[in-house]
Amino acid sequence: MFENLSDRLERSLKLLKGEGKITELNVAETLKDIRRALLDADVNYKVARQFTDTVREKALGQNVLKAVKPGQLMVKIVHDELARLMGGTAAEIQLKGSPAVILMAGLQGSGKTTFSGKLANLLKNKKGKHPLLVACDVYRPAAIEQLQVLGQQIGVPVYSETGQADPVAIALHAVAEARQKGYDVVIVDTAGRLAIDEQMMQEITAVKKALQPDEILFVVDSMTGQDAVNTAREFNEQLNFNGVVLTKLDGDTRGGAALSIRTVVDKPIKFIGTGEKLDALDVFHPERMANRILGMGDVVSLVERAQEHYNAEEARRLQKKIAKNQFDFNDFIGQIQQIKRMGNLKELASMLPGLGKAIKDMDIDEDAFKNVEAIIHSMTPAERSNPSILDGSRRQRIAAGSGTSVTDVNRLVKQFDEMCRLMRSASAPKPGGRNAPVFRRR
Repeated sequence: MFENLSDRLERSLKLLKGEGKITELNVAETLKDIRRALLDADVNYKVARQFTDTVREKALGQNVLKAVKPGQLMVKIVHDELARLMGGTAAEIQLKGSPAVILMAGLQGSGKTTFSGKLANLLKNKKGKHPLLVACDVYRPAAIEQLQVLGQQIGVPVYSETGQADPVAIALHAVAEARQKGYDVVIVDTAGRLAIDEQMMQEITAVKKALQPDEILFVVDSMTGQDAVNTAREFNEQLNFNGVVLTKLDGDTRGGAALSIRTVVDKPIKFIGTGEKLDALDVFHPERMANRILGMGDVVSLVERAQEHYNAEEARRLQKKIAKNQFDFNDFIGQIQQIKRMGNLKELASMLPGLGKAIKDMDIDEDAFKNVEAIIHSMTPAERSNPSILDGSRRQRIAAGSGTSVTDVNRLVKQFDEMCRLMRSASAPKPGGRNAPVFRRR
């Protein structure tokens, strides 16, 4: 996401490299290019103009320190203004009711149903909530079944009423059910249309009036660009929603919606969908997104995602095995599974400063570990636990069983041995360290 915008902004900011100071002339040239980059990314024209005007005002009012180059100062100003444009700070979801009610709104195809499942999964696993999903889309074929499948996958119940065509009645009955059975969050998935129409607006307005929800979230497909902003404006006039959810940010999106929507409707972006998996949902942090747009990475989000899948007890167990030279293929495949649970490999790599640009044109296969897993699963328990017994005949059998070649098996075993050697070296006591032997003069 934002790859084209990132490239354009980087080229624009390079115009100030080598300049001795910031002047009205070189700033004007840089900002002209930045505005063009924003417009190409489908940012609202008024927003782009306001952005560059603010950056110009701040840049010309700055005294450049000797230790800071003009280009570096401009990057800082652009970064801060990008973060401010997208909201400045992360916005929390409000869950005050008993039960708290969250109402979804948006056009058909925006991803409301999938997001409802993702949000229920997040609230259950990260917030300790007991959510109830409610199927109020009585028009779209298989909408109820889709929500039920999502509910089964994440272990969250789904309330629906067969034959009931009144979404208001379904929603009210669902809230009563939640109170009776102790669910503390009710997530209401409503119907959408291919375009805004009066019937849809009247219906969702009636649901809002009946439920008095704690949160109304407008779900928008970020790939629709400027149309997403116009749709948000229409919905906000009718519903006065609390926040925006941008879906499909992992796709080929230009990013204009994320940069425009906050200013146009004056409502915060609260969540972003970054993939198809049900855990591919992130709280939106404007400053971190500004970092990523300017190619600075997002190490904080990467660390947070790693911590979600980090098990301290398991880490201690592995550390002991590495120190004793007992790390085996069972441990190795466990680490692969942990990495895969963290999300899209290319997205994870792009969070590292400087790496996003380097890999932007690379096709990182999500099945990159498939052959490795096939080879390990074709080993016997004894072979996985004791890799040293993998002789030629065993490797031939493993290659045949995994659909790979003996060369592939040999390469994996060699890489595994090298990795184990490096891990043992890294965990060995350092000279003069806490675990190093102490010699005393007698």
